[in-house]
Amino acid sequence: MNILVCVKRVPAPGSKINVTSDGMAVDAAHLGFTTSPHEECALEEAVQITERDGGQVTVLTLGPVEAEEQLRYAASVGAHKIILVPTDGSAWDPQRTASALTEAIQTAEEANNQPFELILFGNESADSGGFQVGVRVAHKLGRPIVNAIKGIDPSDCAVTARREIDAGFEVYNVPTPAVLGVKEGINLPRYPTMKGRLASKKAELTNAEITAKAGGQTLVRLHRPAEQASNTEILGTDESAAVAIVDILEEIGVC
Repeated sequence: MNILVCVKRVPAPGSKINVTSDGMAVDAAHLGFTTSPHEECALEEAVQITERDGGQVTVLTLGPVEAEEQLRYAASVGAHKIILVPTDGSAWDPQRTASALTEAIQTAEEANNQPFELILFGNESADSGGFQVGVRVAHKLGRPIVNAIKGIDPSDCAVTARREIDAGFEVYNVPTPAVLGVKEGINLPRYPTMKGRLASKKAELTNAEITAKAGGQTLVRLHRPAEQASNTEILGTDESAAVAIVDILEEIGVC
């Protein structure tokens, strides 16, 4: 199966996010970056499918030149081709991002003389969480899309996708070529081996120079919420603390 995975470079989960003094951008001076977790799972799923059934995995990202780091990481865990749509690093609105990704996908498909049978996005990005880009790209390509996917079973000319709900799973039989939004937890992403890391340094990086017009959404201001401090009370350092613990349990209605 010929699979494309779209990933995004985001601040590492758990990082303290600061904004610039004008409130218009994230201050990246002391931030570490990684692949958005949902998309990391999408990549792992694509690699597992091609390892089992054969095929090829292409990974595409839109972002600054530093996003090559995330593409090289993808190559280290099994991606066969990597494509960067370079930007100046400024935040793009979802419409502009989707337009550029769509053009890059169509260019890659023309170069391969075949469409990607399956395009995987993360359910949403870990930073903006807009839930928009994958849907917009699928719409522009005229292909079906299902989001929040926790299971993928490819077959001839179709893919069975499972979406988790309170009562179990919704099951979709989607004709290919198709687009799916993968949710974290579908699998446990692998760590790259030393051999994979060395091979990723030699992987050929394709730069897709795409220009896209800004959409209708504009950033007004980023606001960092006030921090909420919590106090820790030490109830004791020996068995005398047991009485205080019982008092607290009774207070909250546990016993």
